[in-house]
Amino acid sequence: MNYISTRGAGIGERHTFSDILLGGLAKDGGLYLPNEYPRVSPDELARWRTLSYADLAFEVLSKFSDDIPADELRSLTRKTYTAQVYSNVRHEESAAQITPLKTLGVENGTTLSLLELSNGPTLAFKDMAMQLLGNLFEYTLAKHGETLNILGATSGDTGSAAEYAMRGKTGVRVFMLSPHKKMSAFQTAQMFSLQDPNIFNLAVEGNFDNCQDIVKAVSNDHAFKAAHKIGTVNSINWARVVAQVVYYFKGYFAATESDDERVSFTVPSGNFGNVCAGHIARMMGLPIEQLVVATNENDVLDEFFRTGVYRVRGASETYHTTSPSMDISKASNFERFVFDLLGRDPARVLQLFRDVEEKGGFDLAASGDFARVKEFGFVSGRSSHADRVDAIRDVFERYDTMIDTHTADGLKVARENLQPGVPMIVLETAQPIKFGETIREALLREPERPAAFIGLEKLPQKFDIVPADAQVVKGYIAARV
Repeated sequence: MNYISTRGAGIGERHTFSDILLGGLAKDGGLYLPNEYPRVSPDELARWRTLSYADLAFEVLSKFSDDIPADELRSLTRKTYTAQVYSNVRHEESAAQITPLKTLGVENGTTLSLLELSNGPTLAFKDMAMQLLGNLFEYTLAKHGETLNILGATSGDTGSAAEYAMRGKTGVRVFMLSPHKKMSAFQTAQMFSLQDPNIFNLAVEGNFDNCQDIVKAVSNDHAFKAAHKIGTVNSINWARVVAQVVYYFKGYFAATESDDERVSFTVPSGNFGNVCAGHIARMMGLPIEQLVVATNENDVLDEFFRTGVYRVRGASETYHTTSPSMDISKASNFERFVFDLLGRDPARVLQLFRDVEEKGGFDLAASGDFARVKEFGFVSGRSSHADRVDAIRDVFERYDTMIDTHTADGLKVARENLQPGVPMIVLETAQPIKFGETIREALLREPERPAAFIGLEKLPQKFDIVPADAQVVKGYIAARV
């Protein structure tokens, strides 16, 4: 397995999974992808159906990381995906499943289900990849006697998932940027209450895109990055994306009885990493009918999949919503899909994303490439605050199930794209307690809170406020490594 950049640098060079694990952007500013997607044979698919989550993760990851010895990789996946780590399940009988499938009911002639992905230590789907990433980082650093300073940006869930995965890890420091006063109280407390000496929280005076731009600016300063051993855990990190591929297979197996059946997935989307993993699963041969991209009012992705126009939003056009993890106007992982959409033409990808930086976007509507979106199974839709509240209330009243705001966005859009006879799986993204304000508005009651998180918001908080300035952030890091 060799990895290439979406923008063409390093053609003819050898890049293994371990080579790109600790970094983010390629040296040309592009994103890494395998030179070709591995395919899953019918025999493999049949064999995988009976595996535990940990062993399924090993099988999927081994197709992308053939430079890690099999016994060591299996040990890492079994260490990561245990019932003890994923102990925040809502249904005790599902503890060993890691990602239990909860069937809601039959609507418009098809089964509608939720794939629970938020049973990890921070109650968000980001744990599914981040816990593995923490173990992979520690393994790789120890093997080479190195250290790593992780720089990340979060609009809500990535930060806490990264910090909980990396806290106490040998050889790792975490510097996490988040938009000042733009996360929920619970999300903020999850991050800022951590007192571990290797965790640093920076509240940036701006929005998430400012945070993300700082991470990219630091990553593109190759001298600083090398001197201070900067790595990333944001969704551009390839290991995170490929770890998310696993639960598409697990969800498919849970929703079907044979490998001849097809399913659709709806994915609440901001940075495009979660649904990009579904695209990769489909390219590997998983029988996916549709990949439904659900956005909130920040609908840059919905606009593209409807019109072919990709137009990033400025700060004044980026809304602060009640599904804040999706308050993103520049989808970092989208470039990976565009690379495939354009027939893996790095020169065209480079030009299009130069247009994003210089002109604010690009338009593929008039090209034959946009027509291929349907060949990849993509459709989309958007949701509003009123839609979220209605979905939360409806699912609770109809199915006695409480969902968070992002999952509510997904459910609303999923219902607009149901196909008779094709099961629809909505990827659940977080537990409701993380967005208590909207749950109280919708249901006039407190959200369910796991015992481990009682009193979280009252704990002391440790963070520093910084301007949206990459130079200031670089100075902050340099002073602490």
